[in-house]
Amino acid sequence: MGALPSGLLQGERRAVARAISRIEHGAAGSHDLVAALAPHLGRAHVIGVTGPPGAGKSTLVNALLGALLARGERIGVVAVDPSSPLSGGAVLGDRVRMGEHGAHPDVFIRSLASRGHLGGLSPAARTVVDVFDAAGFGTVLVETVGTGQSEVEIMSVADTRIVVSPPGLGDEVQALKAGILEIADLLVVNKADLPGADATARHLAEMLHLRAPHAAGAWTVPVLRVSATRGEGVATLVDRLRAHGAAVGHGRRLQVARDAAAQAGGPAALAMRLAAADPFVRATGISCTHAGAGSAEVRLTLRGEHLNFSGTCHGGVLFTLADTAFGLASNSYGAVAAGIDAHITYQEAAHEGQTVIARAHEVSRNRRLAVYRVDVVRDDGRPISSFTGTVYIKSRQHEPAAPT
Repeated sequence: MGALPSGLLQGERRAVARAISRIEHGAAGSHDLVAALAPHLGRAHVIGVTGPPGAGKSTLVNALLGALLARGERIGVVAVDPSSPLSGGAVLGDRVRMGEHGAHPDVFIRSLASRGHLGGLSPAARTVVDVFDAAGFGTVLVETVGTGQSEVEIMSVADTRIVVSPPGLGDEVQALKAGILEIADLLVVNKADLPGADATARHLAEMLHLRAPHAAGAWTVPVLRVSATRGEGVATLVDRLRAHGAAVGHGRRLQVARDAAAQAGGPAALAMRLAAADPFVRATGISCTHAGAGSAEVRLTLRGEHLNFSGTCHGGVLFTLADTAFGLASNSYGAVAAGIDAHITYQEAAHEGQTVIARAHEVSRNRRLAVYRVDVVRDDGRPISSFTGTVYIKSRQHEPAAPT
């Protein structure tokens, strides 16, 4: 209990805000806070709202807030906004569109910057959901940034996933088809009062016939027409959301975490052995401080030889640190994973004497390919670099030799 801000479990707004800020910025004690949340989770119905840019996701969330408040609910909102190119913070466009209910005592809206994160979410989004859950919010709405076919990270966070489409999406519906068919529990055509809405609804309904029977399970995915600005169809949408929540239960993200933890001993130990057996990692001074199935954390305290001609951390050092976390996370399952693509962005400088931390986690994985995200931060929590990489998973296993 000591790691939790006083009043958090009672839903006090200041306590909730303090907890979220500590987690988002990686402040001292944030790991203890996350661990202390665990016994208080699993009550909230987490609803993901995703879809392409311009679909009206924020307006729909605002309409859902009104409908849920009318039913006496307390709602937390995680709105993932694009990052500002200047500050790296959230642009806050979603909060503006939800302003009608933002001051209500039973609503707490938190905007998070995506910081270039692939998957439509923010690195802190999952844990902010946990804060709302522990604080007693019965419903948590998670709105992603505008997403495309491959950005389906919301699958592992939300109990119920809404995919929102605008009317007249046309050929873009086909481009988004694979993602929609995989993640949607409810398909919503927003702006249903505009021309083309009926045609888009028909396209989506036809696409559902292509969905494998096991993918939908016992739940039949509905295609709903909604006009969020007029409030039309919103009550029906809430009814279907509740029906789906009753059918599948709450806590999908917790089960995902439990599944990963069940195999954490093996993957964690393997990743640590891989790091210890890597001569280049040892020579650069990088240490692996945490690992699990599809995840790894490495860190490096900057010395003079890590600096560039400007006296700040060399970009190649940051790439090496991020690439090390990427390699350990992707190889933690035991199968040899060979990097085939990598991209890095640089946001802020780091200086001699500072410790730089790279945290890698898995975004998606299938039989042959896996995508990873690495966030590189200074020891004061400031983000300095973002890295994404893809690996090809080979059929052979590997076990590193003991370090010499």
